Amino acid sequence: MELRHLRYFRAVAEELHFGRAAQRLHIAQPPLSQQIRALEAELGVALLARTTRTVELTPAGEAYLQRVVRILAAVDDAGEQARRIAAGTEGLLAVGCVGSATYSLLPSLVRALGEALPGVEVSVRGEMLAPAQLAALATGEIDLALLRPPVQHTGVRTEVIRRDRLLVALPEGHRLAARAELRMADLRDEDFVAHAGGGRSVMGNVLAAICADAGFVPRVRHEVMETSTLVTLVAAGLGAAVVPDPTAALDIAGVRYLPLLPDTLGVELVAARMAANTSPLIERVLAVLRTIA
Repeated sequence: MELRHLRYFRAVAEELHFGRAAQRLHIAQPPLSQQIRALEAELGVALLARTTRTVELTPAGEAYLQRVVRILAAVDDAGEQARRIAAGTEGLLAVGCVGSATYSLLPSLVRALGEALPGVEVSVRGEMLAPAQLAALATGEIDLALLRPPVQHTGVRTEVIRRDRLLVALPEGHRLAARAELRMADLRDEDFVAHAGGGRSVMGNVLAAICADAGFVPRVRHEVMETSTLVTLVAAGLGAAVVPDPTAALDIAGVRYLPLLPDTLGVELVAARMAANTSPLIERVLAVLRTIA
């Protein structure tokens, strides 16, 4: 039995006329009659009651037609779904995101994907440090990573999405909080709350580098993994922090954000994926990401 036998039977059962069914199927009537007889012989039951003038379904034929319609609909739907997945308009997408972009970019990205690609099911993992995202990319836990460079990982392709200016986060009431802007030298004697250092986060390395350029080593009192925790500790008065501009979207009470001079200081946000991942879905998601970033 082949799918064409089911399609032939459905046409005859719906038309109740071999001539019309043959026209609908674009085949000659004699081969159609032969295929229906072959189907009945294989099943061992009569599906159609034929006379010289009429064709009717037998009770077995009526029951068989109901199942055949569902089977053929499922086959057609499977084909349509395969084509949608191949075109990148349907599928599953897991996105990882660094802390600051979690609040400023991820919500708008998920909304935009819902509008542009409603057939794509999106799952997100926010507050992921760059090394963790790269490891998740390599194992397939996520399909797309939004992180801070540098990305020194073989087999990963990156695309710059935007560049974020650096800010200093201070507790409200801090002696420097009334300033309009700051330089790193102004923070020489301050305690810092920082993202995890030692290569565990890009921002931890950024803080060390810009302090070195200003001629001092930061006095880091607290290291954290999540940006939301970092800003909360700043609000608690435990130190200052250097953060990308989008962190201000957290809007945690008790924190004042000041621009860090020179205004050329900043960090890029890149979209990363495995180079071997050439799925059309990723290309469509990147196109949406470019429009909102």
